Amino acid sequence: MTAPRKVPVVEFRSVSKTYGSGIAEVRALANVDLEIRHGEFVAIMGPSGSGKSTAMNMIGCLDRPTSGHYLFNGVDMVALSRSQLALIRRNYIGFVFQGFNLLPRTTAVENVELPLIYRGMPAEERRALAIRALARVGLAGREKHTSGELSGGQQQRVAIARAIVTDPSLLLADEPTGNLDTATSREIMDLVTSLNVDQGITVVMVTHEPDIAEYARRVIRFVDGRIESDVINRKAA
Repeated sequence: MTAPRKVPVVEFRSVSKTYGSGIAEVRALANVDLEIRHGEFVAIMGPSGSGKSTAMNMIGCLDRPTSGHYLFNGVDMVALSRSQLALIRRNYIGFVFQGFNLLPRTTAVENVELPLIYRGMPAEERRALAIRALARVGLAGREKHTSGELSGGQQQRVAIARAIVTDPSLLLADEPTGNLDTATSREIMDLVTSLNVDQGITVVMVTHEPDIAEYARRVIRFVDGRIESDVINRKAA
């Protein structure tokens, strides 16, 4: 799915999401309009129940709007089947989570290879790409270490390498420093910033920490299912 760079990576057109019905109905998103363009680094913030996680799930093709349209690289995701959405996630979106989600008894390089295995890529080719991805995140020489032999920061670097090994159009980071100490959090955010600035990867990050959001060049704040503010961070721009 190659789209012209003038086409937004992410576009919400009057997106609403409702859960439940009747008195139990919850409107998680309410007629949200949003564009995120190639090369941007966007932080999404908001209190619990604000809609930020629902928006992130929508962007990652893990959920569908109740009404409105979500376009990814110009293609309307609402029109796609579940299997087609799974292919979009597999081929064009990288995910980084707070909990790392690494296989514990598997080496770093084997963890990074996983998305390429799902693609059916030959072993030699995927091993070379995984080694290169680990080098990109500063883990050259650590390819054969298991999760138990790596620090928390190193484990998150492996998770980031796994997310970028497919050269995704979009990197989604959900509280990527939530399990890390302050110094390690800075290291991880410097890495994410480098991937964005130096390698041009579009990044969308959910965080509740203002100091982590400061790394992004644009900060969107959700309240009650709507975008309350959408500002450029001049310090990072």
